[in-house]
Amino acid sequence: MDVYPFSHFPPVYNDPAKAGMVVPLIREHINHALFRTDSDFDWLYPEYLQLMSQKHWTPLPIAKKAAEFLAEPGSRVLDIGSGIGKFCLTGAYFNPEADFFGVEQRHELYYHANIARNYTQLNNVGFIHANITQINFNEFDHFYFFNAFYENVDQKNAIDDTIETSYSLYVYYTAYLLAVLKGVKKGTRLVTYQCLDEVCDINFRLVWSSDSTLLRMWIKE
Repeated sequence: MDVYPFSHFPPVYNDPAKAGMVVPLIREHINHALFRTDSDFDWLYPEYLQLMSQKHWTPLPIAKKAAEFLAEPGSRVLDIGSGIGKFCLTGAYFNPEADFFGVEQRHELYYHANIARNYTQLNNVGFIHANITQINFNEFDHFYFFNAFYENVDQKNAIDDTIETSYSLYVYYTAYLLAVLKGVKKGTRLVTYQCLDEVCDINFRLVWSSDSTLLRMWIKE
């Protein structure tokens, strides 16, 4: 695996008193190093996936904040369109009291998510290779959604050409997700990132929004 050219790996300490010193790469330190910054985390993946990071994968600070809201003790959190697994792995690392799952229809991304999971040895995270229409949403308590359908609208910036994309699919998947969310139980938590309101059932109450409104947190009433 090639090392990301902008990543400090092996990692160095943030403490100025230890400037230039390399963090010992023993198992208890590896995950601490990987979950410090986006570039450190990106080291887990091949270069071509690292180059997609800023556009397609949830920024680490966003993932941490979203997961903190969703990770009630004992809960099962689903990332709808999990890509390389960044949100799930971040959530699992910082919130060991909850279980995180990601559903991803691209087998290549699912494959690399599992490689990263095996490397981090996090036991409270899992990935499912499937289309969201094959998922039983009732098996999960809370949900995270980073506008996984938008590539059907902005096809020039799609991750790849291995799956069909079209505006009609965007409409279909959005309507499907809305219908599914209408059926979830009261108290279900949802975090949306870079999404329109059309993916939220009217019975979801907005409880927090970032200043930019790109990150929003909802609870089903």
